[in-house]
Amino acid sequence: MRRLFFVLAIALRALWRNPLRTLLTLLGIVIGVAAVIAMVGIGSGASLQLEQQVAALGRNVVMVMAGGGPQGGVFAGAGESGTLTIEDADAIAREVKGAVHAGPEVRGIAQVAAGNANWRTSVLGVNEHYLNLREWRPVIGGFFNPVEVRSAARVAVLGQTTRNHLYGAADPVGSVLRIDGAPYEIIGVLATKGSNMMGHDQDDVVLVPHTTAMRRLYGETTLRAINLGVATPEQIPDVVAQIEALLRARHRLPADREDDFSILTQDEIAAFAGSTTRIMTALLGAIAAVSLLVGGIGIMNIMLVSVTERTREIGVRLALGARRCDILRQFLAEAVVLGLVGGGLGVAFGVGLSRGLAALMSWPAHTSPAAILGAFFFSAAVGVAFGYYPARRAARLDPIEALRRE
Repeated sequence: MRRLFFVLAIALRALWRNPLRTLLTLLGIVIGVAAVIAMVGIGSGASLQLEQQVAALGRNVVMVMAGGGPQGGVFAGAGESGTLTIEDADAIAREVKGAVHAGPEVRGIAQVAAGNANWRTSVLGVNEHYLNLREWRPVIGGFFNPVEVRSAARVAVLGQTTRNHLYGAADPVGSVLRIDGAPYEIIGVLATKGSNMMGHDQDDVVLVPHTTAMRRLYGETTLRAINLGVATPEQIPDVVAQIEALLRARHRLPADREDDFSILTQDEIAAFAGSTTRIMTALLGAIAAVSLLVGGIGIMNIMLVSVTERTREIGVRLALGARRCDILRQFLAEAVVLGLVGGGLGVAFGVGLSRGLAALMSWPAHTSPAAILGAFFFSAAVGVAFGYYPARRAARLDPIEALRRE
């Protein structure tokens, strides 16, 4: 241990002889480590945000989307083709074992107005189970009940964004909202939900009974989607299989024909989103690692210059009895010190940079301890890897030839 401290002291003294050169060498490592931490932090933050957004869909939710198979020779995108009906939703709720709630869904865009204010927003038709499925709740007022759903009542519940545009901070419950010119009574305001995975503001919405949306607003007889709550995660695969068999039978699809609906689970959405963010994080980290590689090349360059400048010093030490392993250890220690100090400064700068970028771009950043430790020790490994050749070259110098060097 005493010898280690002695070697480190000599290394620090040697580096201090040329402070500007040492500082510039450190700068390459600092920038490389900071870039790695900042980029990985932004990528990890994006992964966490996507996980939260998937969780915001609700717990153990299965989504059955209209379309998704060829219709008359043309491929119909999921959620765009009217292949689901209220009767399908009722059959799923009645016959699928493990189903807790079934929520029909229709969606459209409409102009809404209150007083002198107006706003164009999504109007979503759902049933009384929707908030339970999405784990959402009203913060003012309440939600519509089964009677209002069956009677296609003119009642509406506002998302926070829509409420802010039309009413500001005022309580809108009990007032009249005009949707495409028709009056609806506001019975509640929902809690803030935030953006979904596609960046769409989930609070920019008006909820009405799906019967109201179909009969009074859109004149539709089919559904965009059916949301289904499942009792436990273990039952989801069996529930999906039951839904597929039930809908194929109800839609009279022959065995050689594709489904005219699509079924999505939260696990599938999370897996897709997770693979995307992992690729993005790896790409950002790889790009940032190039900076660290450049910093390592800088260490090698400076150490080679140092060996050239100190050739006579090396010869003197060898002549006085220093072993070649001592010379190797000394120059290797200098490279490792550069890597460690640069890594420590880079970690501090990288954490600050990731937080600054997150605040500037309103983008989440999560810097895990594993990423910090990994970047720090990787910078030390860079010092060893790029410092070994110059150190080995110094250790192999012929002492006689070294002493002759001016």
